[in-house]
Amino acid sequence: MNGFSYVWQGFSLMWRPGIRRFVLIPLLINVVLFGLGMWAGVHYAHQWLDGLLPSWLEWLNWILIPLLFIGLMLVAYFSFTIIANFIAAPFNALLAQKLEMLLTGKPTPEDDTSLWQLTLKTVAAEWRKFRYFLAYAIPLLLISFVPGLNLLAPFLWFAFSAWMMTLQYVDAPAGNHLLEFEAQKSWLKTMPATSLAFGTAMTGMTMVPVLNFFALPVGVCGATALWVERRPRLTHDPVKR
Repeated sequence: MNGFSYVWQGFSLMWRPGIRRFVLIPLLINVVLFGLGMWAGVHYAHQWLDGLLPSWLEWLNWILIPLLFIGLMLVAYFSFTIIANFIAAPFNALLAQKLEMLLTGKPTPEDDTSLWQLTLKTVAAEWRKFRYFLAYAIPLLLISFVPGLNLLAPFLWFAFSAWMMTLQYVDAPAGNHLLEFEAQKSWLKTMPATSLAFGTAMTGMTMVPVLNFFALPVGVCGATALWVERRPRLTHDPVKR
């Protein structure tokens, strides 16, 4: 199955009996934050873009403004995705647990973890991902302000967003199996086409009004299906009873 198919599978899985109630909180968080993201992006985009292009490129406004607008919306949407995942992290992990149990019939090592412990673990994981994001996002943001180079910014942002989306959602099921962030990156790099296709589909989904409200639970469910089918061989005992 390719990366795009896992997104579609995630949309189907989130409605399964026994899973729907675990989807509710991530869904509500996503609706609120993406609603704010859409408002902020549209409200401030034109004001910011008007002064961004140099005068010698004004004759290309008809194509450059839409490209830069897309780049700006990617930044806005992905920023709100990070915030949403920070808030929803323990609920995402819980959703991934229950879905994996449904798909495999086997519990994960985190099944006996309290919600408080799960919250501490998942927030720490989100912080690691945020630092990784900043290491690349800051240079990309600087490129966005350099005349000429900023024409590449939308494409670079899209590629980076696709990679980060995959990392973001795979962490829910992989983290439940105690797979550290560096190991997750290494595993995803063994299947680059699938990883980038999944992230590309999720990035595209976040840019479609209304559909983006479902991105968080769909991403977690799709990543869990990906994990179940292609999980790496772990050196530790996956379940200790």
